[in-house]
Amino acid sequence: MTADDLKKQAAARALELVQPGMRLGLGTGSTAKHFVDLLGERVAAGLDVICVATSEATQAQALSLAIPMSTLDETPELDLTVDGADELDSALRLIKGGGAALLREKIVAAASRRMVVIADDGKLVGKLGRFPLPIEVVPFGLEVTRRAVAKAIAEAGAAGELTLRKRPDGEVLVTDGGHYILDAHLGTIDHPEALAQALNIVPGVVEHGLFIGLAAMAILAGAGGLTILGAAE
Repeated sequence: MTADDLKKQAAARALELVQPGMRLGLGTGSTAKHFVDLLGERVAAGLDVICVATSEATQAQALSLAIPMSTLDETPELDLTVDGADELDSALRLIKGGGAALLREKIVAAASRRMVVIADDGKLVGKLGRFPLPIEVVPFGLEVTRRAVAKAIAEAGAAGELTLRKRPDGEVLVTDGGHYILDAHLGTIDHPEALAQALNIVPGVVEHGLFIGLAAMAILAGAGGLTILGAAE
């Protein structure tokens, strides 16, 4: 069974949580894409939902499947958000942002009564940090912000290289919000809460990929089946 098959399994299980009339947040990334595809099939069969996307890519995918879409301005309270994760630990702390959508993903998750993570079980780690931590920053004063971010990381007890994320063509990647991303290659994050707080107060940092206290449940698919972390309902 391939990793893609596992992602489809997790997405299918998450779809069971969707009830008619729900207001849904739709995540971004390869696993979330499967969820949106499956949701589109349910909508075509008559399921009544209204959805908010976490990225322009997800918005385009959902519209192509005729899924009814809204915005957070029109629908500021959501019942459920289903999204992937680049990494998670047993306490449901996440690293997200590999797809460069972390800002909108966190805004949507925070507007939701419940966030459910779907992933293959290879994303579960004993300690966060193996996946580079994305930090979304404004382009103005980039070097000043980079230095302040490095200092905040050190003060939180972590260390590692900061790299400016670029597109495959070598140009600087620009997020949907018009920002840049610094990826912090830390290896391990011993104190995620302390690091999150330190990054929150750096001028120039728009958002970071540490999602703490947002996910209520994770559905992880592996060769042995599905594993559920957190509250099943």
